[in-house]
Amino acid sequence: MNATSAAGQMHDLKPVLGTLQLWGIAVGLVISGEYFGWSYGWATAGTLGFTITSLFIAAMYATFIFSFTELTTSIPHAGGPFAYSKRAFGPTGGYLAGAATLIEFVFAPPAIALAIGAYLNVQFPALDPKMAALGAYLIFMTLNIVGVQIAATFELAVTLLAIFELLVFMGVVAPGFSLANFTKGGWSGSDNFSIASVPGMFAAIPFAIWFFLAIEGVAMAAEEAKDPRRSIPIAYITGILTLVVLAIGVMVFAGGAGDWTKLANINDPLPQAMKMIVGDSSGWLHMLVWLGLFGLVASFHGIILGYSRQIFALAREAYLPSYFAGVHPRFRTPHRAVLAGGVIGIAAIFSDELIKIGGQTLTANIVTMAVFGAILMYILSMLSLFRLRRTEPDMVRPFRAPFYPYFPAFALFGALVCMGTMIYYNPLIFGIFVGFMLLGYGYFRMTGQQRADAIAQAGAQ
Repeated sequence: MNATSAAGQMHDLKPVLGTLQLWGIAVGLVISGEYFGWSYGWATAGTLGFTITSLFIAAMYATFIFSFTELTTSIPHAGGPFAYSKRAFGPTGGYLAGAATLIEFVFAPPAIALAIGAYLNVQFPALDPKMAALGAYLIFMTLNIVGVQIAATFELAVTLLAIFELLVFMGVVAPGFSLANFTKGGWSGSDNFSIASVPGMFAAIPFAIWFFLAIEGVAMAAEEAKDPRRSIPIAYITGILTLVVLAIGVMVFAGGAGDWTKLANINDPLPQAMKMIVGDSSGWLHMLVWLGLFGLVASFHGIILGYSRQIFALAREAYLPSYFAGVHPRFRTPHRAVLAGGVIGIAAIFSDELIKIGGQTLTANIVTMAVFGAILMYILSMLSLFRLRRTEPDMVRPFRAPFYPYFPAFALFGALVCMGTMIYYNPLIFGIFVGFMLLGYGYFRMTGQQRADAIAQAGAQ
């Protein structure tokens, strides 16, 4: 092996993933959103108001995924949105999309880790949820480092178990389901819709997004897919359909199990909903807690894969220190990027006083921070799609967005509505989000020469 090829291997990922594994990643990245996080939306919108919000967000995500798939298959790159915006708008566009995606994928895991801790605390009351969250980070960072094929196969297995458990949950609570329970106080605490119900529906947007957040992470596995142009569209489209059905089912059955207001501000709504039907000592409840962990683990594990590839891609092109672009010589995984994102996530878990602002729980604020990153990335991705259609009409597009320009336009409109309402209802968290973006932009401006050198080096090879 010559020096050039050896250097290239230091920054290359191995294409080993098939269609089923990519579907497992697509659903697994998101499926924890069916287990927790979304119920915070009931606290502001009520069950019926949140249902309307969720249907709007589901339509936004469906049109977004059909449009985003065009970019993913045309530009299969570990950086995902970073690569699309860079091609469409240059280095600054690449920075904005890359930083937004990084915030989304780095801040989502600590929220999921805390939920893992909450689920384990149901079984082991003496166990500190934060220590359980720390343990989850250590275990699944290690698994991600050991190899992407092993990680993806594990992801597929736990995703299938998580789907099975959600179906079991719906089946167990179905006999006690009451539509009257679901609709009581369903409009922000009122039984009837009024103009006063609308603000709560807008305020609940981040928690409806949590149902689907991070499905776009499949794009970051594109370089590791065997046939990305064929397998990614299948994974994305079947994945979003799977998630929409599960989200509606879980929300409706949980809300109809009893007094839904008791589920609105907790990290484990499904076990608590099942308690209303089967009691505290039922074997069904214990099974839900244990198998429910698979849903949380699937997303936690999958998003670690996503953030590590984003850090790796940004570092490979000198948007972050090149140290983080290192690939493990044996496992061919971006081990340094895995560890870097883990350090930030663990710090977030133990930063209650910093992150617990605005009167909301730590988990709710972390979710909102991740959603800010996601929405900015969605906006930039749709703008990139429109621009590349105009500037590069002859680009090879194995999958073209259906109903263009209406689908991407609706996705862009929905994302802009979400961003505006989230800023209005979460100004403090938005300020922190902007602060992170500005700090990153300062680094971006100071390292322009490094990127120029990286481009020149790549050209020489």
